[in-house]
Amino acid sequence: MNLFPIYQAEETTIVNAPIKILLVDDHTLLRSGVKLLLQRNPQFQVVGEASNGLDGVRLVGELQPDVVLMDLNMPGVTGVEALQLILQDWPQMVVLMLTVSENAADLGAALRAGARGYLLKNIEAEQLGQAICRAAAGESVIADAMTAKLVSQFRAGQNAPQADYDKLTPREREAMACLAQGLSNKEIARQLDVAESTVKIHVQNILKKLKLSSRVQIAVYAVERELGK
Repeated sequence: MNLFPIYQAEETTIVNAPIKILLVDDHTLLRSGVKLLLQRNPQFQVVGEASNGLDGVRLVGELQPDVVLMDLNMPGVTGVEALQLILQDWPQMVVLMLTVSENAADLGAALRAGARGYLLKNIEAEQLGQAICRAAAGESVIADAMTAKLVSQFRAGQNAPQADYDKLTPREREAMACLAQGLSNKEIARQLDVAESTVKIHVQNILKKLKLSSRVQIAVYAVERELGK
């Protein structure tokens, strides 16, 4: 079972306007390479670059991007610290960590701070584009190599949510089981025979009732309790 199937081209959300992207990374060569790759696709528009976390926070306010691609380990203000500062003022901002770190603790710290996703820098260009589109559409995206570490961390009891599953309605439990299978909102809507907007409401209710902060945590919570079977 693939918890977070972010690399399925047929599920990539098509948008009319280009997705505005801000790059935050202290490595100039890396930023230039990512910018070049993204600009080849008219679906993306790189609106700014920052070489450190504080400049990244400032540019978010000035440029209002749709998605921020943020390095994790930067001198001075780290990526996680910059992420926290961004979400204080712009809580709906989509921030994806793009890093070389495969450390489970780094993954957990980023997701707890509110990152919409965690991607590794060895990602293929096409996969990166698909991940950005899915995140911009409201989904959480995690590199396949990191999903097992995420589940292991939660099972080990690190920041495991203390939530009351009984608060969920039968329909919300069905939606949670679908999330555990890695289904997108569109796929869940088809399976439950409801509108996609209804699925979004179910997801928001689940987050609120279980005191979780992302679809990723919902999926992990469900898998831990074998709710997707």
